[in-house]
Amino acid sequence: MGPDKHSVRPGGRGVLATAVTVVCAVTVLTAPGTAFAAPEPTPSVSASPSPPVTLPPDKDLEAVQRKLDDLYHDAAVATDAYNAAEEAAQKQSAQIVDLAKKIVKGQQRLDQLKQRAGRAAAAQYRTGGLPDTAKLMLSDDPSEFLDGAGRVLQGERATKGLISELTRTQQDLKQYAADAADQWNKLEAGRKAKAAAKKKITERITAAEQLQSKLQKKQKEQLAELERQAAYKAQTAWLDTGILGEIHGKASAAGEKAIAFATAQIGKPYVWGAEGPDSYDCSGLTSQAWASAGKPIPRTSQEQWKQLKHVDVKDMRPGDLIIYFDDASHVALYIGDGAIIQAPRPGRTVSIGGAGTMPILGVVRPDA
Repeated sequence: MGPDKHSVRPGGRGVLATAVTVVCAVTVLTAPGTAFAAPEPTPSVSASPSPPVTLPPDKDLEAVQRKLDDLYHDAAVATDAYNAAEEAAQKQSAQIVDLAKKIVKGQQRLDQLKQRAGRAAAAQYRTGGLPDTAKLMLSDDPSEFLDGAGRVLQGERATKGLISELTRTQQDLKQYAADAADQWNKLEAGRKAKAAAKKKITERITAAEQLQSKLQKKQKEQLAELERQAAYKAQTAWLDTGILGEIHGKASAAGEKAIAFATAQIGKPYVWGAEGPDSYDCSGLTSQAWASAGKPIPRTSQEQWKQLKHVDVKDMRPGDLIIYFDDASHVALYIGDGAIIQAPRPGRTVSIGGAGTMPILGVVRPDA
């Protein structure tokens, strides 16, 4: 029989086990885990966690919360676009450097071939411009003619080879130049996309911060409680499906390393576009966690969703990545017992949260 869905199973995962088992399941799993939820204090022992405090409905604050969610979600989507453009720019720059080296090498080879062709032309000029075959045909010495016939054939083959290599080198140089120009164009387009994404990110984050700055202290506290209520409700609904009773996977050796890395980052701030060591965005954390385990994965949550192997939620195991929202704009590292480690959003820190506090798009396995 599977474990009770509201209990935390003891783990043997060192620092991770300590982080998870110091709190009971509802405390850990209903802590704000959405990409926009307020962070909880450092987990501590709690025998009987209580549900969120009941607040009178405040339609204005609910509207503020929805607006903040939208702003931070837009910022997350733009962050993915920025990271993708940054990653593409690095690859394109490397390709341009490689093509430049090929062009230099090809030009040097072309110069050498031209020098050989020039020497051949000069030699022909010195002999009056007659081809070797004509000179041999005019020779009065039959033995000289026969001895030279082989040299003529070799010379003709060498000339054809020289012309062929010269043509091929010129074609290669032309193609290298075209490829380099194409990569430059892509690099420029990527630069513009990156700048546009950066502008959108800063605009959305600034708008969110300005909106929050207008709230009074009591309103901020109420807003934080509304966020916690939303996280609690979503996580509880996910647990009530009985999903934890179906999840029995154990972390792989690489998964354990990824979890240990992510656990060590708890408390570090979210910074969009960051991939450590002092700060992270969501996919910066997951990509670096798996890089530390010896398994490089795509930099962005969307590419992680596209390129990594998909597994059913019931088949997921600690170390797998949970992708959130229909546009795959958020990702977190599953650590077992219905919990995740994530870099939530601007203004928050890397923390443990509930796996079901956001709409799950699917699960991917980096070391499949």
